[in-house]
Amino acid sequence: MPTAIILLKTDRRKVTNTAERILAIPSVTEVYSVSGKFDLLVVVKCETVDMIEYVITDGLLKTEGILDSETMFAFRSLDKKEAGTAVDVD
Repeated sequence: MPTAIILLKTDRRKVTNTAERILAIPSVTEVYSVSGKFDLLVVVKCETVDMIEYVITDGLLKTEGILDSETMFAFRSLDKKEAGTAVDVD
């Protein structure tokens, strides 16, 4: 399943509120408050990359409190829960 990991800079006064709003967006599976130059890490899983694009551009990035973002796509999952479902891209 296509997975995007999005790092977000937020208004620091609204981190918790922003995280709660993001978690309510369909296809957002996890939201983490993190240390470093970003404030939140968001995991989005959809059936297609096009659906991920829609979730990010029409949902996530329209959320109040987001100042900047960086998006990464996972090529392979090494998660213990999904260990047998990885797709090789050789």
